Amino acid sequence: MKRLLVSLIISSITTTLFAQNWSDTTAQIEKIFSRYAANEPGTELAIMRNGKLIFSKAWGMADLEHNAQLTVESPTEAGSVSKQFTAASILLLEQQGKLSINDDIRKYIPELPNYGHPILIRHMLEHTSGLKDWGSVAELAGWPRSTKTYTNEEALLILSRQKTLNNIPGEEYIYSNSNFNVLATVVKRVSGMSLAEFSKKYIFEPAGMKHTQWRDDFKNVVPNRAMAYAYDSKNYKTNMPNEYVYGQGGLLTTAEDLVAWNEYYSSGKLGNPSLFTKQTTSYPFNNGRPHNYAAGLVITSNKGWKLISHSGATASYRANLEYYPELGLSIAWLSNTSRYDGAPFNVAQAIAELMIPAKVAKTAEVKPVPFAISAASMKSFAGWYRNNRSGDGLNLVAKGDQLLAYSTDTLIAQNDHSFKWGRSVFDWYGKDRKQLRQITGANDTIYFSPVASGAMDSAAWKIYLGDYASTEADAEYAVKMKDGKLNLFMQPDKWFELTPTYKDAFDFNLGTIYFTRDKTGKITGFKASVDRARNIEFKRL
Repeated sequence: MKRLLVSLIISSITTTLFAQNWSDTTAQIEKIFSRYAANEPGTELAIMRNGKLIFSKAWGMADLEHNAQLTVESPTEAGSVSKQFTAASILLLEQQGKLSINDDIRKYIPELPNYGHPILIRHMLEHTSGLKDWGSVAELAGWPRSTKTYTNEEALLILSRQKTLNNIPGEEYIYSNSNFNVLATVVKRVSGMSLAEFSKKYIFEPAGMKHTQWRDDFKNVVPNRAMAYAYDSKNYKTNMPNEYVYGQGGLLTTAEDLVAWNEYYSSGKLGNPSLFTKQTTSYPFNNGRPHNYAAGLVITSNKGWKLISHSGATASYRANLEYYPELGLSIAWLSNTSRYDGAPFNVAQAIAELMIPAKVAKTAEVKPVPFAISAASMKSFAGWYRNNRSGDGLNLVAKGDQLLAYSTDTLIAQNDHSFKWGRSVFDWYGKDRKQLRQITGANDTIYFSPVASGAMDSAAWKIYLGDYASTEADAEYAVKMKDGKLNLFMQPDKWFELTPTYKDAFDFNLGTIYFTRDKTGKITGFKASVDRARNIEFKRL
């Protein structure tokens, strides 16, 4: 009876939602997308409800050089929205009895080092494997993605050089494209078909995705393809993913095809029996706590309704795909420009705000009442702290009766040893309350060690001067002085100014480096932690 009542309530809400004046709704959609001028790069939007396409339109241009308009049949790259199709291929292979997602990845990819902890396929599907993002490592070597025509084989080669993982498999969620590039290789080795061939046969054709294919060869001619464009405040410039890597991204598709996919797998047609539940359920972390990334999909909620979604960004392509199972509603958005960066969220949020009714009434936000704490106690918490996982520095500054993170963000005292910071809590623990841990909004715990502040005097930086090399990144840097500042220099002309943080550590535009010493105190090298790749080792030459 309770289930029937819930069903009737949902039916009533959705009937009311879609009984509204549709012309008014479409007018509001047009207003949201008015930023995309008719003679500039554009966007596609498709909306499906209960298997019926209720809206589909394209705005703007697909190709500025050839004056070609964007249409609802223009294949546009979907960025990381692509990951769910790689994941679906792996789940289909498991159902065919050709692998298990609980297999050690080294069973299929022996090139990966043995890190002392098995990396299971399911860890990779959920970004908990600990594999460093190969693109982040390549950027540290001076060749960020799209500057070279990388292949999945080259990505695997970079991964095979890594001496450490970002984290013990299953302990943390750290987004890494490497997972899905490696899984594309697994599909090829296990099935005897490339991911492009396998997914065409088992996913795209059965789902009726007529305009979908993988960009496994970026040189292929793709009729009606939407080219990607960046904007430099004056002009548009092409910004394409000129690379062979795919599986983590690289899906050329249309908004209509994406909502057709949502309908296909959510209605139980993917696999036999249906793989829908398996693809949309995540395994807990090693300590039992849950997280919201399933097999290439993010499982959250919006306005009280369950939401299955993923966003995407590759070069200057932008994308977002959402499915509300309780409402039977799918929304797909694609764009071939990054001019409105943030648009994958702003546009999607605007459409969701328009289309999705509130299931539950909004409750007033209860602001925490600050705990009274003395200025002296506040000052005792100030100083530099080192993130024990990545080596990143955290600076806390006492200013009057306030404790600030990074000199700008106010921490709100909850008691005499813990402070609220956004969705996180900083907590000082131990006998003398000197050790710091951060409990994140996802209930993760990050430990920090108190450290001395770094030397600000350039004379003290001379000990760091010299040449350093990394087999992990296949890169060499020189630490040099330039205009009175300490810099990382990479031939022929790359200079990265180093900003001192805590002792032996510096920030630069790609991340953090911290120098290592031997027992005598002599500098032996440094480790670099950049976005999605921690503790890449450089040795002093």
